[in-house]
Amino acid sequence: MPASTDIIVIGAGIAGASAAAELAATARVIVLEREPQPGYHATGRSAAFFAVSYGNAAVRAVTAASEPFYRAPPQGFAETPLFRPRPCVFFGRPQQRQALASLHQDIPSLHSLTPEQVRERVPVMRPDYLAGGLLDSSGGDLDVDAILQGFLRRLRARGGELYAGREVQALSRSNGLWEVVTGNETLTAPIIVNAAGAWVDEIARRAGLEPLGLQPKRRTAMLIDAPQGHDVSVWPLMVDVEEKFYFKPDAGALLLSPADETPSQPCDAQPEELDVALAVDRFETATGLDVPRVTRRWAGLRTFAPDKAFVVGFDPRTQGFFWLAGQGGYGVQTSPGMAQLVTALIATTAPPEQAGLSADLIRQLAPDRLIKVSL
Repeated sequence: MPASTDIIVIGAGIAGASAAAELAATARVIVLEREPQPGYHATGRSAAFFAVSYGNAAVRAVTAASEPFYRAPPQGFAETPLFRPRPCVFFGRPQQRQALASLHQDIPSLHSLTPEQVRERVPVMRPDYLAGGLLDSSGGDLDVDAILQGFLRRLRARGGELYAGREVQALSRSNGLWEVVTGNETLTAPIIVNAAGAWVDEIARRAGLEPLGLQPKRRTAMLIDAPQGHDVSVWPLMVDVEEKFYFKPDAGALLLSPADETPSQPCDAQPEELDVALAVDRFETATGLDVPRVTRRWAGLRTFAPDKAFVVGFDPRTQGFFWLAGQGGYGVQTSPGMAQLVTALIATTAPPEQAGLSADLIRQLAPDRLIKVSL
């Protein structure tokens, strides 16, 4: 006989795990994860930085709603701090002055820096490379594993269950219930939450729905040795204002990325040599340093809607199918606020406005906007 529950969440990355943990406060929740361990794909490969100035307006709104959680998490959520302060500097070359000005106009709270002030923070930057920078002092590093494990513990403490190594093979709806087949198991629930990351459109197809056009894109990262004679631990996150590359301290080394967004099929993403070479070249051009070796390299998939906004809400074409998708690399920093939004929309236990999320924002994120385009 099928196992029955209230809500089935498909995907145990940070989006699915955080939403499931909050939903489990008032409902019976089962989380299905196709991999043997949660967070294997995008979550486990995230650079994990928190900045309220990072991303488009919708991203910034949900990030702001997440900030109180990260600065003061619930008692017992984790044994280590989730957030460690680190500034972020958006820097630009002379030909990027307009991009700096536009960003400052969009986010007036950023503090203007001269080239000399940027170099005071990161002395390896070439003086003739810089036109200036913009400082966000409110940012910080996030402990991704502590955050993910904290949400999973919260899920279990509230009676929720995680089924790992369970790929969804079939989805169908009848008599008011979704039937989910995973190997020899069949589960039923009135509500499905599609939080399958790069596989969200595939899950929709298995449910008999036309996909929304969500596109996984590869993002490459690597570690390089810190330059000798410099204490990189105090350096900020350094982001090219047009996001051509970025770098930041990471456990005594430097994490470097070309900020690539290469379209990909859903897969276990691997780094390409060209992307590694581009990141190294851009870093060397900006600093004048030689990078003799890359000590580690990896890649992950960040999934985007066509308009690069999150996709959150019930699908109007059927009953009980909820989208939690299109995080586009911002899933970790927005997960507490997004979990509150999901709970407000599904469980209706508290209005979204309580989390600082407006009705207008909710309309912007609803899947309806993409369904109208795709039909």
